[in-house]
Amino acid sequence: MSIQERVIVGYINGLYGLKGWVKIFSYTEPTDNILTYTPWQLYQQDQWRDVVVCEGKSQEKKIIARLEGYTDRDMAITLLGAKIAIEVQQLPQLSDGEYYWRDLIGLTVINRENITLGTVDHLIETGANDVVVVKGEREHLIPFVREHVIIAIDLTQRIMQVNWDADF
Repeated sequence: MSIQERVIVGYINGLYGLKGWVKIFSYTEPTDNILTYTPWQLYQQDQWRDVVVCEGKSQEKKIIARLEGYTDRDMAITLLGAKIAIEVQQLPQLSDGEYYWRDLIGLTVINRENITLGTVDHLIETGANDVVVVKGEREHLIPFVREHVIIAIDLTQRIMQVNWDADF
């Protein structure tokens, strides 16, 4: 399975207790959504493998989980730093007009004057609104504000139309 068919949803960043539980840093929103997916795929030592989540919970602003086959702290320590992924097919279907960030990466960004600003490199979560990072002749940081700044997204044509001056 290629990396394009997976979505990285977090990584293992610590140990919890003596019975094989691990701490999880989650990229999902809300963070405990990572626990709704199973199996997980872990990336370690240049290879992917499936693991089953036996138990998991959100506890005092952290996510903890117990994975099948890991029954004590010594076993769980081997998981530290492992990336956690799921298959793309495990993601919920979105309504029209909703997008996963991964779907926007690589879109060609064109403004109202039909000037190509570049392509979407990545997005940043800022709290107020997300920001689209566009790389071209120069870098543009464009607020992801629907209708006012982001005018249209066409995933089929791979184009994002924006209300953004090329000199910003």
